[in-house]
Amino acid sequence: MAANVRYVLVALVAAAIALSASHFARSMMATGHGGSELHQLMHDRLDLTATQQAEIDRLEADFAERRKALDARMRQTNTDLAAAMASEHQFGPKVAGAVDRSHMAMGDLQKETLAHVFAMRAVLTPDQAKIFDREIARALTAPQAH
Repeated sequence: MAANVRYVLVALVAAAIALSASHFARSMMATGHGGSELHQLMHDRLDLTATQQAEIDRLEADFAERRKALDARMRQTNTDLAAAMASEHQFGPKVAGAVDRSHMAMGDLQKETLAHVFAMRAVLTPDQAKIFDREIARALTAPQAH
């Protein structure tokens, strides 16, 4: 019975971590025009010059490609975790290793997202950066919708 409880607990924790990482990345980044609050901020509220707009568009396209690979890696780690759980039926070495790989994938996604955020910030003027910083802080501290 205790092994079953641990099995369910590990599954719930892994799912919660995956959802949190995914929510962070999705709330921070756009996957296309009209996507996220950050995308709207960049394109609608910061009064970007044509040069800034072109650079932001390039950064977004580059990040979209990296994001696809990171999302695929996260899906694979979830598949690996499910297989490990089905194999061990407890929090054993296979499950622990799969959880660790999943955490690494989520951390890499978060790091890439932050690198992208800072790359976009570098394109902005000091006045634009103040607005950007305020909105990033708001997005990171806002309560999550369920």
